[in-house]
Amino acid sequence: MDVLTECRSRAGLAECDNSGLLRQMLRIRLFEQKALAEFSRGLLFGTTHTCIGQEADAAGVASALQPSDLVVSNHRGHGHYLAAGGDMRELAAELMGKATGVCGGWGGSQHLQTGGFYSNGVLGGMVPCAAGMAAAEKAKRQGNIVVLFIGDGALGEGVVYESINIASLWRLPLLFVVENNQYAQTTPLRLGVAGSIQARFEAFGVAAQELKTTDVLEIYLAAQAIVDQIRSTMRPRALILETYRLAAHSKGDDTRDPAEVEHHWQFDPIVLHGYRVPERERDNIRVQCAQEVESAFLEAEHAPFPDVAEAGRNSLRGLR
Repeated sequence: MDVLTECRSRAGLAECDNSGLLRQMLRIRLFEQKALAEFSRGLLFGTTHTCIGQEADAAGVASALQPSDLVVSNHRGHGHYLAAGGDMRELAAELMGKATGVCGGWGGSQHLQTGGFYSNGVLGGMVPCAAGMAAAEKAKRQGNIVVLFIGDGALGEGVVYESINIASLWRLPLLFVVENNQYAQTTPLRLGVAGSIQARFEAFGVAAQELKTTDVLEIYLAAQAIVDQIRSTMRPRALILETYRLAAHSKGDDTRDPAEVEHHWQFDPIVLHGYRVPERERDNIRVQCAQEVESAFLEAEHAPFPDVAEAGRNSLRGLR
């Protein structure tokens, strides 16, 4: 059974919504490309880390979730935010430090919070937070789970393993998604991670599945099955996705061999999945997504900056 037939045979993503998945990935790709362009114009505050090439991870996993589930992300989290239903206009405004941003312009690219979405730029630092959230969701008994996105670079942090241990001992409804893009900033995986990533989770009794794919349907199918298992067993699980970052670590700081990067462009998830959508519809989706992105950044550029004095007053009130 091929992946498309298998996807259509399962409950969940209605009739394997190929157009919807393509739209999700294109929204992320075009947003990230525009963010890099606006950074070059000096319009963004702080740094920014794009997920160009990793869009299938965000779209595939998010499509397997319920709206009430929580998503916890990291410094490379724009795609997770958008796939989880975050407002693109508010994200663009946040990158520009505007009052209309997700966090009023104070969080920037890496620190986002809205509804059930949380991200932070401290590598590995959100893992214990996600475990705590999962403990809270378990106590509520409402059937919600927490999905945590980390990268291979976070595997050097001791608190990650402490959190995996607690999640296993306490049977927390937590899905660890490791996006292994094979580099921790500029350090290749082979120089930073010894042994097996999957074995790290299994050592704590956490079942783990590893996929080497950029096919959004394969990722969706795996995520859907794992999410269902977490809801029914109330035990943590891990999904390890071997992917590749097609753009620089943050802006233009790329020390990788250009030939290596060029090789991985042939596995572009948007091109791979795009063949499943009729050409005219595919072109229309791209045009619509491009218009949405342009509108979001234009609106953000003309939005007001936050009131610095008011921020100071709020900080002082918080200290009392």
